[in-house]
Amino acid sequence: MSRLCSPNRPCTLLLLAFLQLAFLLFLYRRSLSGSFTGSMYEEDRGGHWDYSKTHDVYTNLSLVTPSPDRQTLSLCPDESPLLVGPLTISFQKVPLMSKIARKNPYVQAGGRYSPPHCKAQYKTAILVPHRNREPHLRHLLYYLHPFLQRQQLQYAIYVIHQTGNRTFNRAKLLNVGVREALKDEDWDCLFLHDVDLIPENDYNLYICNKKYPKHVSSAMNKFKYRIYLAGMKIIRTPLSLGHYKMISHNLDVGNEKNEKRFDMVVKVARSWRLDGMNSIEYNLLHKEELPLYTNITVDFGNSAEVQSNIK
Repeated sequence: MSRLCSPNRPCTLLLLAFLQLAFLLFLYRRSLSGSFTGSMYEEDRGGHWDYSKTHDVYTNLSLVTPSPDRQTLSLCPDESPLLVGPLTISFQKVPLMSKIARKNPYVQAGGRYSPPHCKAQYKTAILVPHRNREPHLRHLLYYLHPFLQRQQLQYAIYVIHQTGNRTFNRAKLLNVGVREALKDEDWDCLFLHDVDLIPENDYNLYICNKKYPKHVSSAMNKFKYRIYLAGMKIIRTPLSLGHYKMISHNLDVGNEKNEKRFDMVVKVARSWRLDGMNSIEYNLLHKEELPLYTNITVDFGNSAEVQSNIK
């Protein structure tokens, strides 16, 4: 064997590729069989949805009348009467930040909101990793703010921006967002949100399940390696609700696919307990409350090798 294969021979690379593929297939088949994890779907109380009939995302918000005395607010109802279902989503024109702010007059500095007419039952922080996606961020803010307001949530939107010349590391940015958001509030729920995905149905509630991690974009399957390896179950939004529209874009400098991503997948089985929130290191350059979101700017430096942090 040593004569046929060596680090300098092609067969060694083929063997490594085969092992990587075998590991991916192993995770995939185990996830389907439910042998070490399971998937469950929440109940769709809205029934069948007709996505050919949609509503403007700002529908019903004009019905909100602020209470003159916030100290005597009653609890918001279990199901918001402001929900409309399928939403009209268009990316033809990028909205101005000033326009988004005008259309959301009750959003406070840092992208914070509390219903002005009732006391919210849930507190949710939205964490958005970001770099060089300004048009996408504007679209997200335009649609997400009214979406969350109609759900009558107390919420804040955190945009975690990676600076520097390192490869974009979505997982590390989300870990940073968790740490920084929890410094501000004891949130009931932390939502990890891509900047280029827009929810299409406001009955897709941005609240966490009490027992299990929740996957809301249920029509967009991705491997959840850490969840599987931890033997955890996952709960999903019903397929009829988990509709998201993706903003199309090309990869730019610094946001390319990581060529070592498959090596990281192979290593995650032995590193996932040590690599993540308990090992994250970053330089916090700025944390600023802007009109529509809290901006967190971080730099991961140039010395350490990029860690996996696969979710």
